[in-house]
Amino acid sequence: MKKYIIWALLAILFVGTFMFLYNNSKTKKDVYEEINPSLKDISRTAVVTGKIIPRNEVNIKPQISGIISDLYKEAGQQVAAGEVIARVKVIPDMSSLSAAQSRVRLSEINLKQAQTNFDREKALYDKQLVSAEEFEQVRQALEQAKEEYSASQDALEVIRDGVSKTNASSSSTLVRSTVSGLILDIPVKVGNSVILSNTFNDGTTIATVANMNDLIFDGNVDETEVGRLSEGMPVSITIGALQDLSYDAVLEYVSPKAIVNNGANQFEIKAAVAIPSDIKIRSGYSANATIVLEKKESVLSVPESAVEFDGDSTYVYVGDAANGYTRRQIKTGLSDGVNIQVLSGLEESDKIRGNKVISE
Repeated sequence: MKKYIIWALLAILFVGTFMFLYNNSKTKKDVYEEINPSLKDISRTAVVTGKIIPRNEVNIKPQISGIISDLYKEAGQQVAAGEVIARVKVIPDMSSLSAAQSRVRLSEINLKQAQTNFDREKALYDKQLVSAEEFEQVRQALEQAKEEYSASQDALEVIRDGVSKTNASSSSTLVRSTVSGLILDIPVKVGNSVILSNTFNDGTTIATVANMNDLIFDGNVDETEVGRLSEGMPVSITIGALQDLSYDAVLEYVSPKAIVNNGANQFEIKAAVAIPSDIKIRSGYSANATIVLEKKESVLSVPESAVEFDGDSTYVYVGDAANGYTRRQIKTGLSDGVNIQVLSGLEESDKIRGNKVISE
């Protein structure tokens, strides 16, 4: 009995294998999606990578050289024009300090001598022994000596302390913001040495301040597309950190000069971005700008995947699954990478062969 069971199982296995191989050897019939040409809006766009930056970033620099003694602000805080950001402690140059001290001593000697001459001349003038003209000259010399002494003291205080008593309200030791805005960066710390800007260097930046309500997109576009760009074109901006949102912008600058980037000629572009006040944007966010280079509205189109390209000619397969498909040449126009405009060769009533769905 057991022997018959084994033979029966082998027979079933043999028949099953035979049927499997037979079904696989049968010719399969391809089934395609059938598509009707339709009216669509098609546009050609350029996507430019770049970043969001303030239109104007201002570097705040000291008016004197010295050491940072106090910092009153931090990055991320708002600052008003004229508001103090830091204080600089002056480290005087010894040769300049010595010269200033010498000037004070000399002006003091001259002042004492001028005062003595004035007192003597006044006594003679009171007795009407000298003319008014001579007395006026001596008085004027005294006033000049007083002024020189005061100026020499101010110069000494400025060199030694960075500020004098007469200009304490506009002290050069206080680093003030020149614009109102957000402090983006304070690259110095208390104790750092700083230098003022001169013909030999740019000076030390105490803080970078910008108006974050006036932002622009800054990017580079390839030379193959720059010829289609012009100021005033609408731009759509998407920010990497805020992927679900897009913002309107207006192209306002296209560089007249190319820059070489990774071996390719590119041109800088800038677009003014309209950001809602309730959205917080940080300077330097990476972003993409989508610029519509060409647009066609309500034109006959088909999926580009259904079009066969053969040299300079384009073809589609027209018909249906029951009667078969016929290859037909068409003339195409603008493409957005998904749909392509049909200029001639098709009607809306035609059915064309699309992508393969299954094989039977």
